[in-house]
Amino acid sequence: MSEKPEGSIVRATLRALAEPRRLVPILLVCAPLVAAQASFSREPLAPHLGVLMCLVFVGVAPVTYRVLFPSGLDLSHGGVRVLMYGTLGSGVVLVTGFVLPNLLDMGPTFLTQRTNLMVCNALFLVGGWGLGRDIGFEESLAKERARAARFALEAEQAQLLALRSHLDPHFLFNTLNAIAEWCREDGAVAEAAVLRLSTMLRSVLAGVRKATWPLSEELALMRTLFDLHLLRDPELFQLAVDIRPGAEDVPVPPLVLLPLAENAVKHGPAAGHRGRLSLEVQVRDGQVAVAIENPGASRGPREGSAGLPTVERRLALAYGEQARLSLTSDAERTRVTVTLPRSGPLPGVIT
Repeated sequence: MSEKPEGSIVRATLRALAEPRRLVPILLVCAPLVAAQASFSREPLAPHLGVLMCLVFVGVAPVTYRVLFPSGLDLSHGGVRVLMYGTLGSGVVLVTGFVLPNLLDMGPTFLTQRTNLMVCNALFLVGGWGLGRDIGFEESLAKERARAARFALEAEQAQLLALRSHLDPHFLFNTLNAIAEWCREDGAVAEAAVLRLSTMLRSVLAGVRKATWPLSEELALMRTLFDLHLLRDPELFQLAVDIRPGAEDVPVPPLVLLPLAENAVKHGPAAGHRGRLSLEVQVRDGQVAVAIENPGASRGPREGSAGLPTVERRLALAYGEQARLSLTSDAERTRVTVTLPRSGPLPGVIT
């Protein structure tokens, strides 16, 4: 993490010291010291010196600590900064409590006695460390809270993006228009379409709120998508499904495979390439392979396309290098295969 410029640290520290929750305790400590300095000293300038020593402590000790240790106390530099902090603190106390009184020809005072001056030195070092550390912790907490709020907003935006990206608006609008026509021509077909569409929407809304769900849920959602296309046009394609046992309970990120089903229909049968569309799921060597094959040759990624890149990105985030996506195509057919570990996404990963 990059360190703040010193000017920024100084200003931020002084502002933090002026806040009531710190200023009041500081005054409660300094007031008795100044009072003792005035009561137990015969020197007329003793109270003024006491006030000056307190001001120097408040203004210099926490700032010095934070400039030397912007990320907190550590010994990564071999203790050089700790030595600098101790030397500087002792020097400031010595100047204000010994050199300055001698320059002003002041007599002995309560705070400038040798023993009490050593106590002042300890208060300078420990108090500066405590105040500086407290201010640093407060800033770190504020940053983490802002970061958490930003992540929460990004997560919410990601959910909305997932919902939007997994519901092709053209397909949805066309389906609703078709249902409107079927309501006049074939009530049974319209009812079946409404039920399938509501099932799909319910699954999508449930999926965007989960970290993982069984592969069977993902496959059911893909089947519902295919069924809706076939309800609109029963001759659009011939669906072949081959799901080997043992894969249904494999945990996967919700909606991660749905774009592949959408692409298979959009760039295959819906683009004029009628024929067989297949969905295959195989289990082998601790892995599960999901393959979707559609008629028509792939033209490669289109500019601005978010289908395959989005799937690849989500697979990388969820599985690291344990998952892979491959696309093969010839003059007549396109096949996309996703290979996933049966153990599911990496632990602790937000998918």
